[in-house]
Amino acid sequence: MKLQKIVCSCCLLSLALGGCSINRMATRAVANALTGPGGSTVFTGDNDPQLVGDALPFAIKMYEALLDKAPDHGGLILTTGSLFIMYANVFVQGPVEFLPSPRYAERQAAQDRAKNFYIRGVTILRDGLERKYPGIGGASAEEGTLAPYLAKVKKSDVPLLYWIAAGTLSAFSLDPFDYSLGRQVSGCLAYTDRAYELDPGFNNGALDDFYVLAYASLPQTMGGKAELVPLHFERALEKSGGKLAGPYVSYAQAVAIPAQDYDAFRSCLHKALAVDVDADKENRLVNIISRQKARTLLERAGDYFFLNEDGELDTEAYETIEYDETGYDEYEDF
Repeated sequence: MKLQKIVCSCCLLSLALGGCSINRMATRAVANALTGPGGSTVFTGDNDPQLVGDALPFAIKMYEALLDKAPDHGGLILTTGSLFIMYANVFVQGPVEFLPSPRYAERQAAQDRAKNFYIRGVTILRDGLERKYPGIGGASAEEGTLAPYLAKVKKSDVPLLYWIAAGTLSAFSLDPFDYSLGRQVSGCLAYTDRAYELDPGFNNGALDDFYVLAYASLPQTMGGKAELVPLHFERALEKSGGKLAGPYVSYAQAVAIPAQDYDAFRSCLHKALAVDVDADKENRLVNIISRQKARTLLERAGDYFFLNEDGELDTEAYETIEYDETGYDEYEDF
């Protein structure tokens, strides 16, 4: 009887409401169901990257359609924006990352497409943040006007801050001559710093992993802090409990390759391959993709280091490299 009363009440309520109101209620009900707890693990917990890659375009457009009907829905804003960024990184930029030089045009086209998706995702997320804190979008970290806004943000805003920073820096890495993106870097680092204050353990050390990539890749004049990279790398491993392969891959690419540290490169990638993808079921897909990347990097180690026929570091080759006073390398035998 109790269930029947509830159903009848709902029917009467529906009759009393206008059609537009019913549509809005239905949209929000669907949005709540799709963006509630466990919704994201439908993708991140899968064990088939191709299945997820094929499904994501439709999912993104579906979320966009819902967002158009409920533009102030926080869950939709975060999910739609972050899915654009994840899709760009894993399924657009990722597959062309290791294409050979003769396929430059193909790689560039995919990177341009990835940049577009990064920006689309960040735009959605920034609009969401602006709705919560009007004026924050026009504030500047360099001019000191951003800090008062960031002081207002809450722990619940950390995912927004993280994905805005991650998407913007990813787009900038593809086009470092884009002045408009370059101007946003300092603000992104400020977002990340505030997120770290509010929730340093966010997403099993995702912020520390971000710092490893950002601090190692950016020049000091733009916020790079190479001296802090080892600290954040260790924290990323600690917070992930060793269950994520991503931090090892990040360190291998962002630190070991530029430093020409072949031992660290191999050690990190072998540790990434040793991660059990089923140990953290919510991040199964992330680990599978990270392990695939680790395997590819190991196979292509000769593209980044001077190796001998046995696949070991050719120390004699490095001895032929001389440095002139300008800091540029002069290769005698290469």
